[in-house]
Amino acid sequence: MWGNIAIVIITFCGMEVVAWFTHKYIMHGFLWFLHRSHHTRHPYPFERNDLFFVYYGILSTIFVIYGSPNYDYRFWIGIGIGLYGLVYFLIHDVFIHRRLRLFGKAQNTYLKALDIAHKVHHKTTDKEGGESFGMLWVNSRFYKLAKKRVKQN
Repeated sequence: MWGNIAIVIITFCGMEVVAWFTHKYIMHGFLWFLHRSHHTRHPYPFERNDLFFVYYGILSTIFVIYGSPNYDYRFWIGIGIGLYGLVYFLIHDVFIHRRLRLFGKAQNTYLKALDIAHKVHHKTTDKEGGESFGMLWVNSRFYKLAKKRVKQN
């Protein structure tokens, strides 16, 4: 049981590294034509960028299906990828971009830092020159800004 929990945790944490790398070098690289939709304002409920979410959802599902007969390591890797996807959706799409209006403005320093870092990332509407490509790990300078803003409110 502990080994399975460790696989889920390691996979979840590893997905942050995968997300950062994919975002910086693939989404802002040769697949910019899909990710560009995320850096522009539009009236549509979906964007081409959502295909990345679909890809990871399929990947997670494949691991779960092939690992299900014996609940081997593949099952738990799929669960870790799926949990990361769920957290990513809640943080990125629901909390930061407000695609679903479920949460109000954050007064938590960590959540505020995430929001600030993501807004800094979106200041650039081009493929080049962006910063802050991760989702759950936040540079310490954004914590400092967030602490100031939380204290002001």
